[in-house]
Amino acid sequence: MTVPLHRRARQPRRVAVMSVHTSPLEQPGTGDAGGMNVYITQTAMEMARRGISVEVFTRATSSDQPPVAELAPGVLVRHLPAGPFEPLGRDELPAQLCAFTSGVLRTEAFHEPGYYDLIHSHYWLSGQVGWLARDRWGVPLVHTAHTLAKVKNAALAEGDSPEPRTRVIGEEQVVAEADRLVANTEVEAGELVGLYDADPQAVQTVSPGVDLSRFTPGPRAAARAELGLPSDAVVLAFAGRIQPLKAPDVLLRAAAQLLRRDPGLRERLVVLVAGGPSGSGMEQPQALRELAASLGIADRTRFLPPQSGEALVSVYRAADVVAVPSYNESFGLVALEAQACGTPVVAAEVGGLPVAVSHGVSGLLVPSHRAEDWAGALGAVALDPRRRAGLAENALRHASRFSWQRTTDALLAAYAEAMRDFRNAALEVAV
Repeated sequence: MTVPLHRRARQPRRVAVMSVHTSPLEQPGTGDAGGMNVYITQTAMEMARRGISVEVFTRATSSDQPPVAELAPGVLVRHLPAGPFEPLGRDELPAQLCAFTSGVLRTEAFHEPGYYDLIHSHYWLSGQVGWLARDRWGVPLVHTAHTLAKVKNAALAEGDSPEPRTRVIGEEQVVAEADRLVANTEVEAGELVGLYDADPQAVQTVSPGVDLSRFTPGPRAAARAELGLPSDAVVLAFAGRIQPLKAPDVLLRAAAQLLRRDPGLRERLVVLVAGGPSGSGMEQPQALRELAASLGIADRTRFLPPQSGEALVSVYRAADVVAVPSYNESFGLVALEAQACGTPVVAAEVGGLPVAVSHGVSGLLVPSHRAEDWAGALGAVALDPRRRAGLAENALRHASRFSWQRTTDALLAAYAEAMRDFRNAALEVAV
């Protein structure tokens, strides 16, 4: 049967991406920049390679930032003034949403109607802006939460602050208004339906990817030499933002436990921590260093600033195992990146990490955050060369199943369906 023209799915020509609280131009691993920045950057560039223009709207944090910057051919980043020209905490940003939304609507007003075909908002703050722009522009809104307040509050790290009621309500509103909700995993899709009463028909699961051309295996000796690490060291690595949610303290406590079990390991052990303070971790930026000192492993711990590009690849290649001990992860891009470099991962059994890591195949999942459990899992990988080699081989195979090309394929399919359904609904109302 021939499908009527107005019911056929098509790809957008131009997508407006909302990323209020963090810019894709920022370095992941510090402040509010993390996996979401990577997600937006990689999918936007892949769409542009396919002839789709992408414009990312983000808040200006410095007067030196240009109003418009090119991230890549076909991808523009628009810095909109909203509040002071300085970084703001997420709790301060809701007060700036009115000004930010005004900037978004003003930008579109300079173009002919229908300039943007679709809005994709990331995180609930952006969803609030996208919801208003959607109604003004008459285009569908696709939303990705990345993290959910109700899920995060159910598994808070010690010393971390619960997400405020304002965010919970804001998320509920966005879930109710979005035309499509993109979840990173089936678990997250279930949380949207079960905790936020999302329409199951509006939720689509699209797994994030990894840059398989950048994150590749390489000589461990060369990576260690580049980082000034002994070739025979036992290297346990962490890469990410330094905040309670990401739980780098769990790695330090586990490392201290390993040394208590085997004092002879001290001369070879190196705990490599790459990242900068973020979120509630900003309140005590030296807390992790102080913890290392109190545990008696300050001399075995190396702190690096956030790493980008090949420098991050070297961290992964140099490690015997990469730890991802987060209390909550919607997916866990670090786990995929490390595995793509041929390094096994030991991760917390939370959120999307059981998808990112295949337990017993490409790494190990730990069902608790107890130092004893983590010491056992880390030691089982890092101190057993044969097992580590088998996991490393499988890690490469597992990571190869994920790519930003596949992610973008699925996103564009979701976009096309959202546009078709939105258009059909408008036609039915008109009739």
